[in-house]
Amino acid sequence: MPWLQLKLTTDRDSADPLEDLLLASGAVSVTLEDNADQPILEPALGETPLWDQVRLTGLYDADIDTTTVTQRLAQAWGAELPEHYWEQLEDKDWEREWMSHYQAIRCGERLWICPSWQEPPEPDKVNLMLDPGLAFGTGTHPTTFLCLQWLDEQPVEGLDLVDYGCGSGILGVAALLLGARRVTGVDIDPQALLATQANASRNHLADDAMPVYLPERCPAVTADIMLANILAGPLVKLAPTLQAKTRTGGKICLSGILANQAETVMAAYRPWFDFDPVAEREEWVRLTGTKVRD
Repeated sequence: MPWLQLKLTTDRDSADPLEDLLLASGAVSVTLEDNADQPILEPALGETPLWDQVRLTGLYDADIDTTTVTQRLAQAWGAELPEHYWEQLEDKDWEREWMSHYQAIRCGERLWICPSWQEPPEPDKVNLMLDPGLAFGTGTHPTTFLCLQWLDEQPVEGLDLVDYGCGSGILGVAALLLGARRVTGVDIDPQALLATQANASRNHLADDAMPVYLPERCPAVTADIMLANILAGPLVKLAPTLQAKTRTGGKICLSGILANQAETVMAAYRPWFDFDPVAEREEWVRLTGTKVRD
């Protein structure tokens, strides 16, 4: 289906009201992007910050009258619209377009993460066949890669793990394929739980190998290894919960953390854990350690 896009450049204060106007004028979606190379890598708790310069993109059906829509927007805005232009969005099968760019990823000596629609590059290795669906976790992000690389190095055979914030299930499924006995998946997003179950099934794992739960429904389990690839803020808040679900002598692997946040996160867990040296990739870090105190 062909589409038209209206792109506007504006400032932080005007972004929200312009977004509302675009939606009211018939846009089926509006995207906000940084227009001045000003990264916001992780907002503080409770914040939803915007960049100083914002580019809005409204997506419209191709059969609209662009002149009429522009005039109505200007009238509703009460002034001349900020810098803007219309463009035609190329008509593609966007799902297939994304699939064509997602390639297999090697995550250590044994483990490969492979798109479910491709043949594994090394069939004799441990190949996790993945279709992330609508959930986070493809192995391409530095935080996920760092966790997978660490898992590849661990003797997980016969162990019990918890994957807290399981997303697509990529970490838990990888652990099972590497020999773990059982993984408990936890996520606040029901879509993530469905994606995890689908990916476990896709990799021919037993139905009960990776049960999944919303946090409030998670049973009282303890793990030999606790995995949590989330964000720094939630990890700090979850420290008492995650330590309680980790056995004494067990290991923890935390990611979703920027390099300048590592010390804050470690401080929240030091009452229970001794940490290994920090691993870093593209400004993101992975924290691993051993539980030595109850």
